[in-house]
Amino acid sequence: MSDRFVVVPVGQGNEQCSESEGAEGYSIEPQDAVPVLEYSREPNRYGDGMPKESSPFINNTDNDKGNLYDGKNMALFEEEMDSNPMVSSLLNKLANYTNLTQGVKEHEEADDDEGSAKTKKPVKSPALGTLIGVYLPCLQNILGVILFLRLTWIVGTAGIMESLAIVVMTCSCTMLTAISMSAIATNGVVPAGGSYYMISRSLGPEFGGAVGLCFYLGTTFAGSMYILGTIEILLTYIVPSAAIFKAEKKEDEAEALLNNMRVYGTCCLTLMSLVVFVGVKYVNKLALVFLACVILSILAIYAGVIKTAFEPPDFPICLLGNRTLQNHNFDQCLKTMEVDNVTVTTKLWSLFCDSPDLNATCNEYFTLNNVTVIQGIPGLTSGVIRDNIWGDYGPNGMLVENKHQASEPAADTSQDIYMPYVANDITTFFTLLVGIYFPSVTGIMAGSNRSGDLRDAQKSIPIGTIMAIATTTFIYISSVILFGACIEGVVLRDKFGDSVKGNLVIGILAWPSPWVIVIGSFFSCCGAGLQSLTGAPRLLQAIARDGIVPFLQVFGHGKANGEPTWALLLTGGICEIGILIASLDAVAPILSMFFLMCYLFVNLACALQTLLRTPNWRPRFKFYHWALSFLGASLCLSLMFISSWYYALVAMLIAGCIYKYIEYRGAEKEWGDGINGLSLNAARYALIRLEEAPPHTKNWRPQMLLLLNLDSDHTVKHPRLLSFCTQLKAGKGLTIVGSVLEGTYMTKEAEVKKAEQNIKSSMTTERTKGFCHVVASSNLRDGFSHLIQTAGLGGMKHNTVLMAWPGTWKQSNDPVSWKNFIETVRETTAAHQALLVAKNVDSFPTNVDRLGQGTIDVWWVVHDGGLLMLLPFLLRQHKVWRKCKMRIFTVANMDDNSIQMKKDLQMFLYHLRLDAEVEVVEMHDSDISAFTYEKTLVMEQRSQMLKQMQLSRTEREREAQLIHDRNTASHAALNDKADAGPDRVHMTWTKDKFLTERNRNRAEANMGVRDIFNMKPEWESLNQSNVRRMHTAVKLNEVVVNKSQGAHLVLLNMPGPPKNRGGDENYMEFLEVLLEGLNRVLLVRGGGREVITIYS
Repeated sequence: MSDRFVVVPVGQGNEQCSESEGAEGYSIEPQDAVPVLEYSREPNRYGDGMPKESSPFINNTDNDKGNLYDGKNMALFEEEMDSNPMVSSLLNKLANYTNLTQGVKEHEEADDDEGSAKTKKPVKSPALGTLIGVYLPCLQNILGVILFLRLTWIVGTAGIMESLAIVVMTCSCTMLTAISMSAIATNGVVPAGGSYYMISRSLGPEFGGAVGLCFYLGTTFAGSMYILGTIEILLTYIVPSAAIFKAEKKEDEAEALLNNMRVYGTCCLTLMSLVVFVGVKYVNKLALVFLACVILSILAIYAGVIKTAFEPPDFPICLLGNRTLQNHNFDQCLKTMEVDNVTVTTKLWSLFCDSPDLNATCNEYFTLNNVTVIQGIPGLTSGVIRDNIWGDYGPNGMLVENKHQASEPAADTSQDIYMPYVANDITTFFTLLVGIYFPSVTGIMAGSNRSGDLRDAQKSIPIGTIMAIATTTFIYISSVILFGACIEGVVLRDKFGDSVKGNLVIGILAWPSPWVIVIGSFFSCCGAGLQSLTGAPRLLQAIARDGIVPFLQVFGHGKANGEPTWALLLTGGICEIGILIASLDAVAPILSMFFLMCYLFVNLACALQTLLRTPNWRPRFKFYHWALSFLGASLCLSLMFISSWYYALVAMLIAGCIYKYIEYRGAEKEWGDGINGLSLNAARYALIRLEEAPPHTKNWRPQMLLLLNLDSDHTVKHPRLLSFCTQLKAGKGLTIVGSVLEGTYMTKEAEVKKAEQNIKSSMTTERTKGFCHVVASSNLRDGFSHLIQTAGLGGMKHNTVLMAWPGTWKQSNDPVSWKNFIETVRETTAAHQALLVAKNVDSFPTNVDRLGQGTIDVWWVVHDGGLLMLLPFLLRQHKVWRKCKMRIFTVANMDDNSIQMKKDLQMFLYHLRLDAEVEVVEMHDSDISAFTYEKTLVMEQRSQMLKQMQLSRTEREREAQLIHDRNTASHAALNDKADAGPDRVHMTWTKDKFLTERNRNRAEANMGVRDIFNMKPEWESLNQSNVRRMHTAVKLNEVVVNKSQGAHLVLLNMPGPPKNRGGDENYMEFLEVLLEGLNRVLLVRGGGREVITIYS
C-alpha cells in the first residue's frame, strides 16, 4: 500500500526547514521516523479496547502536534494545524499503516520477547493471500467431524433427496451469510473479534454483546463436539479395548459408551487446555498437519468411490431375514456348517440359541428366517441408488432392516432388544437431522477473523470465503449422491459400523485403506478441538475488554503476554458441560442454535445498513443486496426452529437476558451502529406523522418542559422538582429539562457543558428520563422565552411547563426574579401551554419515599380543560403517591345549587372513570375585613416606596423585615378573630341554614354600615380592584387552609397575571396570600384545551 502514496515535503528543503525550526525551538523528525501504527489490544481510555476508534482514520494526530507547520503557502490555515493535520501527513500515515497479526500471533511474539529488554523487531507487513489466508482456513474449519462420523448415517436415514434438501438449506444459509459478511468486512478495516466486531459495530453494543456471547458459547460447545468426536473415533474404531466401562449385556452398551466418553472426554479436554495454556504457537504450527489430514481424507473418499465403479471392496453384510446383524462375535454368516461330513452349529447359532446343540431352543425369528450375505458396498454401477432415494425414519430401538429381503415375522418380539441386531440408538426425524448436520457448514468466519494477516483483506475475504463455501457445498452434495450410489442402505443407517466388524462406514469406502480416514478424521477432530479452545477464550477476552458486560471484565486479564488465562478456565468449564452430555447427536443442535443466531444478526446488520443508506456504508464488495440479507436472516431463523424449537427459545432467552443486562447495567458505547440509525429514521418518520395533526384529547398527556434554576457552581438548585416530574410522568411521554445561563455562548461554552453534565447527573439520580438543554442568553428572561418557544421538535413539542415558585422574591434586592416569573406565566399563556408551579418544592417527596394514607386535594375553582383532575390520576400511578386518595373541592356561590352541583360533579367523575371524594364549598358574600384593607394598604405602600425611592440594600432589607413582621401580626389577629367568631363557610345548603344566614346577614349589614363610618382615611385612597382581589385571596386561603392543611398535596387553579404590567408586584402578593399556610402546593394553569374526556 505504501507505494501508492508519495509524500511531498512542503517548504524550502530539509536543511532550511531544520534550520528554521531549530531557530524557533522546534525539531522535525526525519522522514523515515514516521510512527507505524501498531494494533493494541489494551483498552483505551474509552474502555472499548479498540485502537483509537474516536479517530475516523484509526490513528489520530497526537504525535504530530510537535511538528508545527512552517511555510508560507498555507499560512491561512496555520492556526488549525494543531487540530487538523496537513493532507500530506495524513496520507503518509495511511501509506505506512500496518497491523499486527490478530488473534494469537501477538501473544507468540510476546512469549518470544518475554523477559528480555530488547526493542521489538519492526513489524512485517501482512503478506497472506486469498488461498493461504482465507480459503484454506475456511475449508479446514468447515469440513470436520460431522462429515466423517455422521454424513453416511444422515444419508441412510433421510435418503438422498431429503439429505440434499438439508445440504442445500444449510449451505444456502451460510452462502447468504457469507455475502452479508463480505459486505460488512469490506466496509473499512475490521480489527480482531471477527463476527462479534461486525455485529457490535453494526447493531450496537447490546446486540453485539448478546450475539458475541452466543457465538462464544457456540464456539465453546463446538470444542465439546470435536472432543467427543475424537473420543468416539478413538474408542469405537481405533482401540475399542481401551474402554473403561464395558457392557455385560447388549442393552447396557449405550450407557457404557456414554460413560467412557465422559471419562476420556474430560481427560482429553484437560490435555488440550494445557496445550493451549502452555503455548498457542504449537497449535498454530500443527494447523498445517491438521489441514493435510482433512484434504487427504477427502481425496481418499473420492478415490474409493471411483474404485468401486470397477472393483468394489469386499465387505459382506450378514442379514437374518431382513434384519442386519452386528458382525462382532461371529466369523461366518451361517447357522450351521459341515465339518468332516458332520453338521455343527456356528457362533451365530449360539447367539440366538440357549446351547450349541442342534436340538437347542432358539429365538423364534432365528428359527423362521434364513441368513443371507449381501455386499456392503455394491459400487457405483450396482443401481443401489434407487433404494436410497427416500429415507427410513424410526423410533429409538427400531431395527435396521433391508426392505427388499424376505422375512417371516415372529409372534414374540420382546427379546429382540437382547439379540445382536443393528438398531437405532435415537429416535430419528428430519428436523433432528438438520440440527445434527448444521455444524458441518459452520466455520465461515475463519477468514474474517484473520483480516489482519491478509495482504488485501477487502479482496481476499469475499473471494476466499465464498469459494470455500462453494467448494464444501460441492463436496457435501457430491458425497450425499455418491454415498447413496455406492453403499447399501442398511450399512448407511448403521451409525457405528457394527455390521462391518466395527469399521467406520465412510472408511470402508476409502482407498487405499479404511485407516486413512480413521487416522485423518482423528487428527482433524483433535485440531478442530484445539482451535476452538484457542479461539473461544480470545473472543471472550475481546468482549470483556470492550467493557460492555461489567461482570465479564475479569476475563479480560491474562498472563503477561496477554494470553487469556481466566477466559480459558471458563471455556474449559463450559466445554466440560458438553462433554458430560457425552452424545455428539445431543451437543450438535446446541451449538447449531448459537451459530445460527450469530449468522442471523450478521444478515440483519448488512440489511439494516443497506436499507438505511448510512453515509459510511461503502463496501468494496458490491455483489450484495438487502433482499439477500433478509432471505439469509429468515433462513437462519427458520433453521433454528426447524432444528429444535425449544433450543431456539432457550438461545433467544439467553441472548435476550444478555441484551437487557447490557442495556441496563453495561457501559454506554457509541459505535455509530445501525440501530441508532434505525432509531433516527423511525423517529423522523414518527415526527413527520405527529406533525400532521394535533393529538386527540384521549392521547393527551403532559409533555413537560422543566425549567430549572442553577446555583453559582451550576448545580441544580431544586432536585425535588426532577423527582416530582419523574413521579408525574412515570417514564412516559416527553420530558425536556432546560436551564439558562446569562452571557454569550462563546464565553460560556465550558459552563454550559458543565451545567448540562450536572443536570444529566441529577436526572440520573432522580430517575428522570428525558433530554437536557442548557442555553446561554443575554438575560434569563429571553433565555426562558427561547426555551418555551423552541424546545422540542415537530410533533414532539412540550405542552406543559413546570417550574418552581420563586420563594425568595420578597427578600431579593433585584425585582428581576419575580418579573421573569410573571413573564414566563404570560408567555406560556400566549403559547397555549399549561403551566405547573410547585411551591415549597424542597418539601416534596423523593422517589424513595412512600406516602401513607392521605389525600391529594384538588381545588377546582375555574374550568381549565380538566388538567386539575388528570394530574392526581397520573401522580397516583407512581408508587410514591399510590396510597393517597383524591378529593375534589369546588366552590359554590350564593346563586348556585350546591346539592345539584355535587351530584353533577360525582356523575362527571364517574364518566371520567376517576375515583374521588367530592365536596362543594359555599363561599358567601361578606364585607371586606379590616385585615384585607391592611394587607392591601401595606402592599401598595411597599410598591410605591420601591418605585419612588432608591433604597440602599440595608434599608431594603429593613423594609422587607418590617412588612413581614406587620403581616405576621395582622394574620395572628385574624386567626384569633376567626376562632372567636362564627364559621361563615358551609358545606351544604339547607332551609334552616338559609334562615339563619339571612338573619345574620341583616346584623352584619348594620355592622358594615358602621365600618364605613369607621374607615381609616388612608383606606379611602386604595385601588378598589386590588382590595377585591386581596379579599378573594384571603377568603379562599381561609377555606383551603381549613380543609386541606393536612393534605399531602394541594392542587389549585392559578389566577392569570394582570394585563397591565404595572400591577405585577401586586399579583405576586395576591398569590403569596392565596398560598399562605399551605405546605405542598401545585398551582395549575390550563393551556386552553380539553385534556380529559368521558369518551372511550
